[in-house]
Amino acid sequence: MKKAIITSAAPSAIGPYSQAIKVGSFVYTSGQIPIDPATGQFVEGGIEAQARQSLLNVQAILKEAGATMDNVVKTTVFLADMNDFAAVNAVYAEFFTEPFPARSAVAVKSLPKGALIEIEVVAEV
Repeated sequence: MKKAIITSAAPSAIGPYSQAIKVGSFVYTSGQIPIDPATGQFVEGGIEAQARQSLLNVQAILKEAGATMDNVVKTTVFLADMNDFAAVNAVYAEFFTEPFPARSAVAVKSLPKGALIEIEVVAEV
């Protein structure tokens, strides 16, 4: 049975989807863009600030589900510009430790609301 994970510590869904779904011992987050949940607006700054906020949003959702970033087994990072890859890696390393989760990183034509980055994860609780 699936259960929706909802927290005010991360941005509300901007469409007909849940922030995350828990099924069995796994949590699947929806992609998180760099919206500050306190303001409902993008954080100011470049890709580093946007990556950090996206990961903070993921972290808040996982906390609501009873998990931490250490529980993450797979991430997917969507980038508006693959030239931001190294800068994102530097921020990403602040949130994850070895053994690092498996990861895919892809460049996309555009992201919701013009974000520079979107990140989704799968975690085991």
